[in-house]
Amino acid sequence: MADTTDEFDVVVIGAGPAGENAAAYAIAGSDRTAALVERELVGGECSYWACIPSKALLRPGHVLAAAKAMPGVTADGLDVAAVLARRDSFTHRDDTGHDDCSQVDWAEDNRITVVRGHGRLAGERAVEVGGRTLRARHAVVLATGTTAAVPDVPGLRAALPWTSRDATAVTEIPGHVAIIGGGVVACEAATWLAALGARVTLLVRGHALLAGNEPFAGERVAAALAGTGQVEIRFGAQPERVHRPDVADTGEGRIHGGRVTVELGGGGSVEADEILVAAGRAPHTGDLGLATVGLEPGYLPVDDHLTVDGVPGEWLYAVGDVNHRVALTHMGKYQARVAGDVIAARADGRPLDSPRYTALADHDLAPQVVYTAPEVAAVGLTEAAARERGLTVSAVELDIAVAGSSLARDDYAGHAKLVVDETTDTLVGATFVGPDVGEQLHAATIAVVGRVPLETLWHAVPAFPAVSEFWLRLLEARR
Repeated sequence: MADTTDEFDVVVIGAGPAGENAAAYAIAGSDRTAALVERELVGGECSYWACIPSKALLRPGHVLAAAKAMPGVTADGLDVAAVLARRDSFTHRDDTGHDDCSQVDWAEDNRITVVRGHGRLAGERAVEVGGRTLRARHAVVLATGTTAAVPDVPGLRAALPWTSRDATAVTEIPGHVAIIGGGVVACEAATWLAALGARVTLLVRGHALLAGNEPFAGERVAAALAGTGQVEIRFGAQPERVHRPDVADTGEGRIHGGRVTVELGGGGSVEADEILVAAGRAPHTGDLGLATVGLEPGYLPVDDHLTVDGVPGEWLYAVGDVNHRVALTHMGKYQARVAGDVIAARADGRPLDSPRYTALADHDLAPQVVYTAPEVAAVGLTEAAARERGLTVSAVELDIAVAGSSLARDDYAGHAKLVVDETTDTLVGATFVGPDVGEQLHAATIAVVGRVPLETLWHAVPAFPAVSEFWLRLLEARR
C-alpha cells in the first residue's frame, strides 16, 4: 500500500484526558480540524487503569467504614464481585477487555478525527502513524503520559510483578500482596486491597508514607492502615532480590504464578502471593521520534504556554505527565486547556496577553487528593517547601473537631493545617486529613490561587453544622 498524507490544523499524540482536552480547545468555535492519535484506548490511563477504576475500588470501603461508625446503621461487609462489577461498569470492561466506543463517539461529536496506531514525530509539524503521515498546519501536541517504572532489582522483572494497571484491573484478590513503594499509588492500592480482603505488606525505602506531604498526613495514613489489622508497613525496606520459581503470564489483574519472595537489604524477606511495584513513573517518549526535531528521550520541558523548549517555531507542545510539571490528571487537563487556547490564539493571530494563555497553577498551586482512609487533601506548598523557597511563613493547625464532623460519623478523626505567607497575609498551602476531606479542598484551592487575605476569609462564613466549620476554628486559632 502506498504511503498517504493527510493534513489537519492540529495533531495530538496521546488520547488520554490531556490529549482530548488539547484537541477540543484548539478547535473550539472554529472550522479548524484536529486528529487524535492513540495506540491503545481513547480515554487513556486515567479512564481504564488509574483515576476512575481506583476510585471505584476505594469508595465502597469508605462507605462501609462510615456506615460502621454510625449507630443504627447495619453493615455486613463488601460483596467483592459486586465491587469489581461496578468498577468494570465505569471502565467499560468485560471478558474481552475494555471498550472505548463512548470516548471515540465523544471525539467524533466534537469534530476530532481518531487515528489508531503508534504515532511518532517525523520532522517539523509531521506525525507518522504506520504508513500514514499527518501534517499539522499549526501545532503538534505530545500527550503520551508515563508508564510504571520497575526498579532494576535482580529477579523483579522476571517475576512479572503487578503494576498499577494490574492493581486497578484486579480480578483475583491475592491472599497476601507485597507492595514496593510508599507514595500515592502504593497507599491507595493498600487501602482497597485490604478492604477487599487481602493482607498487605508495604515495603517503603524511606521512613514515611506520602513523603511529599506534611508529615502528619503520612503518619495518620500509616496509623490507619496498620489499624486495619490487614496491613504491615516496613520502613527502610530495600528489596535486593526477588525469587518466583513458578511465573505465569496469566493476564492483567490476575495472580502471575506461584509465591514470590522478596529479599531485603540488611537481612529478612517477605513472601507473598503477588508483588505490586508502585515505585514511580517513567516518561513514555522512548519511541516518539524526538530525534527528528532535535530532542532526546525523557521528560519534555515546556514554557508556560506549554511549548516544548528547544524546538523553534512554536509549533510543538507537551501537556500532562510527559512534561513533568505536575503528574495529576486534573493538572494535565488544565495544561491542555491552556495549550489549546494558545494554539487557537496563535492560529488566529491574537495576542497572548490574557492570563488564560499562561499556565500558572502548576507552579506551587496544584491541588491533590489521596483517597486513602483517611483521605489526604492538599494544595500549594507545605510549610517546609515554603521555607525552602525563602518565604516568611507561619502555620496554624488543629484537629478537625466541630459539630459537623461529630454528626458525620462517631469516629471522625481529622487534622487541618494552613501555611500563611506573613508578608502578604495570604495562604500559600493547606493540608487536610480526615474522612471525605477531598470535598473541602476546593475552598482552599480558591483561597491559595486567588491569594485571598486572611482578613477577607473571616467573611466567608461556613454553614452550620457542616464539617467546613473547621475553617473558622483555624482562623480563630491565628487571632
